[in-house]
Amino acid sequence: MPRSEYVASIRSRIGTDLLLLPGVTAVIRDEDRFLLARHQHSGLWSLIGGAVEPGEEPGEAVIREVFEETAANVRVRRIVGVYGGHPMMVTYPNGDQVGYVTTAYDCELLSPATPDLDELLEVGWFERDEIKTLG
Repeated sequence: MPRSEYVASIRSRIGTDLLLLPGVTAVIRDEDRFLLARHQHSGLWSLIGGAVEPGEEPGEAVIREVFEETAANVRVRRIVGVYGGHPMMVTYPNGDQVGYVTTAYDCELLSPATPDLDELLEVGWFERDEIKTLG
């Protein structure tokens, strides 16, 4: 999905410099397996998520992000935690630097997930030990 008008307006003033943004992450589990997505911009596997838009409730943002990227519906059950720092820093192919402070939500998958083939190349279920070996 293209960047929001909000981020575009900030980028027009700061260029590719670091921008701190609120984010959301969906932790979708099926017993011992986690639903992960391989991202187009990096080729890396991670949980599904994205930025919170101005005026948007974070719980609504996680539902929207999962739907936009996978066409799947989810139900938010609870907050898992809030994360930031170096592990949440991203430099996109165009040079934009972003630091996310993300709220992770435990979500129940209500319909099948398929990658949008724009942001996500594929989705898959992985056990915790398998996740450590993904590139």
